[in-house]
Amino acid sequence: MPNGCCSMGNVSILSIATATPEYVIEQGAVEALAPKVFPELFAHYPVMIDIFRNSGIERRRLVQPLDWYLQPRDWSDRSAVFHRRALALFREAAARAIERAGLAPEKIDTIVTVCSSGIATPSLEARAMESIAFRSDVRRVPVFGLGCAGGASGLSLASRLAESEPGKVVLLVVVEVCSLAFRIDRRTKEDAVASALFADGAAALVLQRNGGGGLATIRGSAEHTWPDTLDVMGWVFDPIGFGVVLSRSVPIFVERRFPPVARKLLRESGLEDEEVERYVCHPGGGKVVDAVEMALKLDRGSLDHERDVLREYGNMSAPTVLFALERVLASKPKGALALSALGPGFTASLVALDPVH
Repeated sequence: MPNGCCSMGNVSILSIATATPEYVIEQGAVEALAPKVFPELFAHYPVMIDIFRNSGIERRRLVQPLDWYLQPRDWSDRSAVFHRRALALFREAAARAIERAGLAPEKIDTIVTVCSSGIATPSLEARAMESIAFRSDVRRVPVFGLGCAGGASGLSLASRLAESEPGKVVLLVVVEVCSLAFRIDRRTKEDAVASALFADGAAALVLQRNGGGGLATIRGSAEHTWPDTLDVMGWVFDPIGFGVVLSRSVPIFVERRFPPVARKLLRESGLEDEEVERYVCHPGGGKVVDAVEMALKLDRGSLDHERDVLREYGNMSAPTVLFALERVLASKPKGALALSALGPGFTASLVALDPVH
């Protein structure tokens, strides 16, 4: 097989489930508030208000009420909320996915937890064991640092683990609480853009090799990291908390540099261009979705489920592409799917899936 390829045609996705927090914020409310939170920035760059209007987002879900974010917060404040609310999202998504798979929690052999927006040691799956009846010998695989690519890269990793042990059941849980990185102290362009895009949510999938049935099988997966791109996307850390790193060039980068890599990733995942019925892509923002459609030579509007997810939930980072996958699978596609996400590194991750009919 080509370098970077992982072929795993016997791994089934038995179920998929999503979860969001209860606080719903309308984009118009954030747009009205932003010039008050970043007065000097919007005074110098009034055109920045357009990032809210062109985001493709109508509302988002957050783990805290809006007023909480408008007060000074430090690491301890953010961590306390993360430990409580990220864990709640983990529990909800995981329990729902396990139930939809027709299994009991004690049937789970491995848990892969993907999260880049908070730090917990012990990690979230260990904390969840107090309320979900996982076995004491369940294998725990917490993963940090994948960012927006985490949904696709996490699915690739979970699939490889399922492939390595036939019959074993792998639970993938992807949780992000991006809102906890909101900063009122830095007042940078990146923070203003982040305030227009990011939200909170979780997704979970149950996988098994030779499981049969389910929603889809994994054909293969592949990744590509561009050199000298560490400054495109990520976090910086200081005594207050996370600070977003987000280049304005992401849509241009996608248009210019993703097409040849996408073709390479397809081949390495065991797919040919003509086999792909539909791409399932991470909707990072309105302009990013446009750029992905252009890069992949798709008709404008082809990524309709992605736009629907973005409109209703915003960019939740890693789980967002799995929200789109849930909708695509519910539409009963007949041909192969290519699930793709881009994230810090700067990295492209692709997973090839065959829906089960």
